[in-house]
Amino acid sequence: MLRESDRRLVEIVPTARQLKHQQTEFYGFIHFTVNTFTDQEWGDGTESPEVFNPQSLDARQWVRTARDSEMKGLILTCKHHDGFCLWPSRYTGHTVAASPYRNGKGDVVKELSDACREEGLAFGIYLSPWDRNCPVYGSGKEYDNYFVNQLEELLTGYGDIFAVWFDGACGEGPDGKRQVYDGERYYEVVRRLQPGACISVCGPDVRWCENEAGDTRASEWSVVPARTADTEKIAGKSQQADETAFRERRIQAQDMDLGSREILKGEEDLIWYPAEVNTSIRPGWFYHSAEDDQVKPLKELIYIYEHSVGGNATFLLNIPPDRNGMVHPRDVRRLHELGEYIRNTYDKNLAEEAEIICKDAMEGHGPENLTEDTYEACLLTPDGVTACDIVLEWKTAVKIRRVVLKENLLCSQRIESYEIQAWRDGTFCTVYRGTTVGYKHIAAVNELETTRLRVRILDTRVSLALAFLGIYE
Repeated sequence: MLRESDRRLVEIVPTARQLKHQQTEFYGFIHFTVNTFTDQEWGDGTESPEVFNPQSLDARQWVRTARDSEMKGLILTCKHHDGFCLWPSRYTGHTVAASPYRNGKGDVVKELSDACREEGLAFGIYLSPWDRNCPVYGSGKEYDNYFVNQLEELLTGYGDIFAVWFDGACGEGPDGKRQVYDGERYYEVVRRLQPGACISVCGPDVRWCENEAGDTRASEWSVVPARTADTEKIAGKSQQADETAFRERRIQAQDMDLGSREILKGEEDLIWYPAEVNTSIRPGWFYHSAEDDQVKPLKELIYIYEHSVGGNATFLLNIPPDRNGMVHPRDVRRLHELGEYIRNTYDKNLAEEAEIICKDAMEGHGPENLTEDTYEACLLTPDGVTACDIVLEWKTAVKIRRVVLKENLLCSQRIESYEIQAWRDGTFCTVYRGTTVGYKHIAAVNELETTRLRVRILDTRVSLALAFLGIYE
């Protein structure tokens, strides 16, 4: 049944950069700076550049480790709160050029961006707005000029950038001064110099998931009220005095629903603002030898992956290099295990072997399109047909553990609820109930064996626009 109020909701679609970012799905954070050598999470800006001296730094090892885990990009902390620059910035002496690394001729940003390009990964940058080393922090426009100068160096000297990651860190500068960031100016610089880059998570393109524990929502919406992009609110919650408690903080109940019909009722200004889930493979963001035995278990990483990438969000996983400049062997092994799981689980789509039936599909946009995983061909129902059944039939029984659904985001996010049913003893039995789908939803079902599966779309906005259906053992 068509609700006229839904028409306005499905007019909200992603920009080209947002869509490309969502398709990146899983990418890594590289936290690396003087903190790695001082065994701190936050430096205070007084650290001598002399402490930065990784003896065996190999950016290609970082990239190959990421690629082996099925990541599609890496974001480097080019400058953290301590103000130490991993590139030879012209605007400060507090850089890698003042360190013993490569006899002062090193440029970690260049090494990683080159390695990403050679190995086929996207490259992104993190630049902390809080600089505890800069003497003009808190001065207003003078510091903004300094920050923009460094931002322009990074956006013009290292090729294509897929993501510019800003957090809301805003501590005190000299004499207790705080900086009021000119966010709109920063965004303009990014748009002008790297128009294809998404600005995350204190920015207009990608939304923070509101915790650093890898926690996810059961129903994640990309169409949300425009006020959700209030960067001041994000900034205020993105840094806490108790870092340990913050990293483990879970999403609160009041945060669970950002985009249902009820929440959007009366909202005049709506935007496409997808979520990113971020966490570290270890308790901390920077490497600490004391955490070598605290690498996240494979089971936990799989859970986060399938509930972020498979929950209409992207997954940003931090992998911190050690003091030698290498990803630790334990992290390497765990990331290899994760990549093996992803490859083995999602390699063969059993839907390609099935007859797929949907009686409500529009002519030329039928269920035969569902195994192509493209927006050029998808399953569409006419406007007003907001519920339908998609039935898959195999000649012999197949084993199923995962069902993957993807909407055509060029038509917005539409699905409100659905069920997955398996044929057992002469009838269909419900094995999974879901709400939102969006870019991708991975439905983890208890292992079952059947000759027939039915995906019942119970409610959509205006009509169904389903781009992909995957069935996996």
